[in-house]
Amino acid sequence: MDLKLSHCFISVDDHDKALAFYQDVLGLEVRNDVKYEGMRWISVGSPAQPEVNIVLEPPGVDPNATAADRQALIELQAKGLLRGVNFATDDVDALFERVAASGADVLQAPMDQPYGVRDCAFRDPAGNALRFSQVSRKS
Repeated sequence: MDLKLSHCFISVDDHDKALAFYQDVLGLEVRNDVKYEGMRWISVGSPAQPEVNIVLEPPGVDPNATAADRQALIELQAKGLLRGVNFATDDVDALFERVAASGADVLQAPMDQPYGVRDCAFRDPAGNALRFSQVSRKS
């Protein structure tokens, strides 16, 4: 039995700002842009991974979420406490320079980690923490 990641979800409060970041800054391609009942979902992904989609969705879209749940998610997102995703790259320093030049909020400049990667971190326009890592080269 094969098991592979298909979709992951990131909560965003402004799809246009998110699209500018994920498409224009990170270089992800837009795969789908759906509007339904006043909500919007945009699927983006890396051309190198056509089978993996990142869905940018409004906070609290679960139909079982109460109004209080939705408000709590909006407040947590505004504080930057909702998790984003981790990306792999073959040049974390070049990626850092490009993303930093866009004005994105830097959480961590590139640094070598004791667990074998060199990584950096940013917040996307909605406040989600995104980490970018490169496997460290052995000398």
